[in-house]
Amino acid sequence: MKILITGRPGVGKTTFIKKISCLLQNAGGFYTEEMRERGRRVGFKIVTLDGREGILAKIGFPSQHRVGKYGVNLKDLEELGVESVERALEEKSIVIIDEIGKMELLSEKFRRAVEEVFNSKKDAVATIKKSSDPFVEKLKNKKDIIIFELNEKNRDRLLKKILDMLKSNRGGEE
Repeated sequence: MKILITGRPGVGKTTFIKKISCLLQNAGGFYTEEMRERGRRVGFKIVTLDGREGILAKIGFPSQHRVGKYGVNLKDLEELGVESVERALEEKSIVIIDEIGKMELLSEKFRRAVEEVFNSKKDAVATIKKSSDPFVEKLKNKKDIIIFELNEKNRDRLLKKILDMLKSNRGGEE
């Protein structure tokens, strides 16, 4: 079962992924988290489900890859994020990816890992950017993909629904 969670920026996709990751046994992968200094967002970090952390993007980070004011750190993305996805594909029942977004899609290695996950028999839950590009559209249009749009009203209900779907898909095991 492949599940994509979309929604407008700031709606709580990462919080949702963190909650679902804590409630699932045998899941691997990563999520992203804001980095803040004095109440101001200065970047994003990668946090693997096994507890490793790195910088995804940061204001002032020296990189040829940029999204807005952020320099994107493909090294940490690939060495931590992609590696955690590849390891989850080998060792876990469920692969978690937060997020398939503009920064992450700058990495060809990340794109290949996402394709591998979505072409595998493993269950996957991923957040995906709402805006479109060819890679995102191709993924969203795969026949076995279930897409949910997260909003303030459906967050709790959606969490239970997805957990139930994964549990029934895996014969009652979570």
